Amino acid sequence: MTSERVFGLKPEAGRWGFVVLGLVINVCLGAVYAFSVFKKPLMAEWGITTTQSGFPFMIFLAMFAVAMAVGGPLITRWGPRKTSLLGGVLVGAGWILAGFSPNILVLTLSYGGIAGAGVGILYGCPIATASRWFPDRRGLAVGLTVLGFGVSALITAPIITALIDRAGVLPAFTWLGVAFLFLLLLLSLPFRFPVEGWRPAGWAPTAAQQARAAADLDRSQMIRRGSFYALWATFTIGSLAGLMAIGFSKDFGLDVAGLSGQAATLAVSFFAIFNGIGRPLFGWLNDRFSPRFAASLSFVLILAASALLRTWGQGNVAIYYLGFSILWLNLGGWIAIGPAATAVLFGARHHARNYALVFSGYGVGAILGTMLSGIIKDRTGSFLPVFVPVMALAAIGLAISLTALHPRSPSCDVR
Repeated sequence: MTSERVFGLKPEAGRWGFVVLGLVINVCLGAVYAFSVFKKPLMAEWGITTTQSGFPFMIFLAMFAVAMAVGGPLITRWGPRKTSLLGGVLVGAGWILAGFSPNILVLTLSYGGIAGAGVGILYGCPIATASRWFPDRRGLAVGLTVLGFGVSALITAPIITALIDRAGVLPAFTWLGVAFLFLLLLLSLPFRFPVEGWRPAGWAPTAAQQARAAADLDRSQMIRRGSFYALWATFTIGSLAGLMAIGFSKDFGLDVAGLSGQAATLAVSFFAIFNGIGRPLFGWLNDRFSPRFAASLSFVLILAASALLRTWGQGNVAIYYLGFSILWLNLGGWIAIGPAATAVLFGARHHARNYALVFSGYGVGAILGTMLSGIIKDRTGSFLPVFVPVMALAAIGLAISLTALHPRSPSCDVR
């Protein structure tokens, strides 16, 4: 117990301010989930293919994951404030420079490379902060913090569409970059960790939590556990299915479901609601039951949604809304399951560094999902066949979740 104040309040009340800050920051960072709104205008601007139009999105998410591995140690060394400020500068600069791109390669390097790296560095800061301030409600607090990333497209897709209509596709990047630079730097300033050993008043860890805390694993110890590879594999598959769906959500609505351009844009905003809901929902499921339960349920839902879209998606608006709502829900779910499960399985002390490594699966999922969907669409002329490999991967993920996604004793270490 300490007498410190948080936003002028007792820590138990003031700590929720960090959740709010993190949520708003994630709204800015999550604008990448509205990238499908840019794709058709970029294809018209430069005469590029579906696969090529997805390169900035793919590289953004890959750099997001790579930079997380850098951001984790930086958070430990610098603290969340300085790390957030660095990430905010890169995010704003990448978006601004993207507006001056003469071709898809330069756009990929600026938007995908620079802005994606900035998101990766900044993204872990609100999560690490919430994780430290909420040892009693870690899954819920982290889920609410990253909810902003999930619902971002609900807010940013209409804004991006309006900017493209009014100023053009490339200036839209620049205007958003200026706004993001200002907001991210301002919102990053209050971040800090609690003093070492702080606990909420009236809360004490359970015997199981104390046992896990006593067995906190660093990164070198974590990678010797079979449960790490199970978590990484399931996180990769869950991310692949969700990111692939997000990457062509609008195109599927236009080309397969038969929606108008305006209706397809509104659909992307609608799906973002489910991406947001999935984060606190699956964070709560992880807290209430276990990572294995939350992951298994997610893969059952992904499998069902993919089967619905593959079988009855052509010209069926209701199936389009249902199937993509489920897929966006589960991507949000995995963004909550990943950090919460990392803390449950490997402890909280080295959480930032450990989750940065787990999160590399997100980048792998982004690359594989974007390439898979683009190649299949270009070769077959339809998005429907994409869901066949997704169903197979979801079945594999379900099997891994049921058999290997749980804490193991040191005797089960990988040698």
